[in-house]
Amino acid sequence: MIGNLLGLGALALGWRRSIWSWPAQLLSGVVLFGAFATGHLSGLAGKQVIVIVTAIWGWFQWQRGRRDTGEVQVRFANWTERAVLVGATALATVGVALLFTHYSWMSWSPWSDAYIFVGTLAAMVAQARGWVEFWIAWIAVDVVGVPLAFNSGYAFSGLTYSIYFVLVLLGLRTWWLSTRTPRTSSTATLQGATA
Repeated sequence: MIGNLLGLGALALGWRRSIWSWPAQLLSGVVLFGAFATGHLSGLAGKQVIVIVTAIWGWFQWQRGRRDTGEVQVRFANWTERAVLVGATALATVGVALLFTHYSWMSWSPWSDAYIFVGTLAAMVAQARGWVEFWIAWIAVDVVGVPLAFNSGYAFSGLTYSIYFVLVLLGLRTWWLSTRTPRTSSTATLQGATA
């Protein structure tokens, strides 16, 4: 319950583009890793390892981005970035699923666990880069993760992920709209002063 509540907090902070989203994600990942590892859910436990590692990297990415403009800038990925993200996610999902299938003790649901594991990495990389597509990646992960959590006896996690799903839709809308507003008024002021 604590891990999931921290995750909700991290999502809310990410929605507001707060740098504190990353420490909250890290703490959530640590708590949830312990819960899922004891339940032998490799994909969900592995997802938390990804959350922990990527939270550290994302913190530094957003810190660097804020130095330039004072806030985290978001944008849509270009077509090349999207193709790389989708292609790498698909290949890695197949690779991890085959690994889980070969070592059956690692997961009782190799394909869904691999999908969640790799999809989480893809979502967090996109978030660290400030891509709006990060929300879409989370939607894709939740479509599998919510039913898996309920079916695995983690009802509170399933319920929390259902709430995540709604918040992710709202976050997608917020980030999408932020790409349509001018970055800063200081740019216009600077251009007017030099004209």
